[in-house]
Parts: sequence; structure tokens; C-alpha cells
Amino acid sequence: MNSKDKYLVVVTGPTAIGKTAFSIGLAQYFNTEIISADSRQFYKDMRIGTAYPEPEELEAVNHHFVGNLSLDDNYNVARYEQEVLSTLEILYKKHNVVILTGGSGLYIDAICKGIDDLPDHDPDLRKSLKNELEQVGIEAFGEKLKKLDPEYFEIVDLNNPNRLLRAVEVCIQTGNTYTSLRKNTAKPRPFIIIKIGLNTERELLFERIALRVDRMMELGLLSEVRSLLPYRENNALNTVGYKELFACLDGSLCLEEAVEKIKTNTRRYAKRQLTWFKRDPDVHWFDRENFDECLKFIRGLL
Repeated sequence: MNSKDKYLVVVTGPTAIGKTAFSIGLAQYFNTEIISADSRQFYKDMRIGTAYPEPEELEAVNHHFVGNLSLDDNYNVARYEQEVLSTLEILYKKHNVVILTGGSGLYIDAICKGIDDLPDHDPDLRKSLKNELEQVGIEAFGEKLKKLDPEYFEIVDLNNPNRLLRAVEVCIQTGNTYTSLRKNTAKPRPFIIIKIGLNTERELLFERIALRVDRMMELGLLSEVRSLLPYRENNALNTVGYKELFACLDGSLCLEEAVEKIKTNTRRYAKRQLTWFKRDPDVHWFDRENFDECLKFIRGLL
């Protein structure tokens, strides 16, 4: 594969910004295919709460890594890196341009930069930290990370116990911040990467988030969550939209409160996403409405 004529166009940005439609437009223009970098859309049982592409969108452009997993599957970012690189090798036999799109910064970094070489798990330390997490709760455990690595605390998904555990574990093991150890030199890739970030005015983004949550509820998100009760301890379901409605089904929140919490937590998640992506100087930012301007920019780089 000649890296001089193979391109990976990465389309990212905060949740609800319109990445799916934007990416489909690019894929149709370049007559190519899309790889998802949304770590929750991998799961076929989480269609509504993850804003799964509509059937007509999936038909319009071939998508990879959408609905390819069951909640029983053991999956991680290292496996994703390996599988996407293998998929790209196949796709580049047919296309010079491939689109990677999603809002999961860790998964995008895995494809663009590679997985950092971090120390192996310490079983005893991990067991001790897990016990601490169970005793103090996820919020207090997050404060522990904030003291050890305030920079990573600002961008990590604070509702993801595995990422919190791993970051605290590495800080304790090495005596360094998790952030400093994640800044290794990017691994070489046999393709040229073009990163596109989509954004809009904050008020408009929050309005889009509220409308999306209302639409999810209309489509039956509560029923979807109810059907997933047997899997509620699965880490993939410890995410916005699901954990609030689990609390509703438990009786600790009324439905109206749960919906408002989903909107609030989604806004917070969007802010963390923007913090993550804006730290990357290689991302070229465009307003979500400026498709033609973005396309012209990409064509100029090919």
C-alpha cells in the first residue's frame, strides 16, 4: 500500500453535532466507506440510546464497526485498533479515501497514534483499587484521580470505572501522571490522516442535544433500557442515557427527572469531548453547516 495516495479522513466533534450525516456526505462524494469510532455504537443492543445510524443511512454508505458486538463480548481499544487497521488494509485495495467518524477520543487516538506502551496490570493493586471504588463510589474515586492527574481528569469519561481504575493504577505504579505516559510518539501509519472537527455555537449544540434526547424517548429508549436490565452491570451500559433510566426503573428517579439528567449529563459529556479534541493541534475545525467549505479543504489536501 502506497501511503502517498491513501487517506483516512477523521470526522469528530461533540455528541449531537451531526457527524453521521456529515460523514455520509463525504463518503458519498469520495465513493468510499465509513468506519465508526463511537465505542457504544459497536453494540447491536444499544441502538436508540447511542443514536445508531438510521436504516437508510446504513444503506446509503457501507458502515463498519456499527452493531458488530453483543453485550456479552469482551472488547477493548487494543482489539479495536488491530481490527480497524486490518479493515483499512482491505478497504484501501478499493478506495484511496476512507472515513473514520465518531466521538470516542480514545478510540480515534488508537487508530491515528496507536496504543501507548503502559505498564501491565498489577493484580494486587487492581484488586485493592476495585475494592476502594466499590466502597467510596465512582465520584469520590474520580476525585482521587483528580489529585493524581488533574489534566486527565478534565477529559476522561468520569462515568467509566475501568478508565478511572486504569489511570489511577498507572499513576500509583509509576509515580508519574497517566497523561505524561500517554504522550508517546505516534506510531507510523501507512496512510495520511486528515482530521476534521465539527462544532457550532454552544447554545445551538445544547439545543440539538435536548432535541435528540426527546427524540430518543419518542423512539422508545425507556423500553430499550428495560430490555437491557439483565446486562446493567456491563460497562458499556454505564453510560449517559442508560444509567439515568436504570435509576428511573429502580424508582430512585421519576421519568421526568431522568430525562433532564440525561440532557444535563450529555451536555457535560459534550464539553469533555471538546476539551479532548481541542487539545489536538492537527484537528481542522469547521462549523457543522459548512460542508462545502470542509470538502474544498479536504480536496486541497488530497
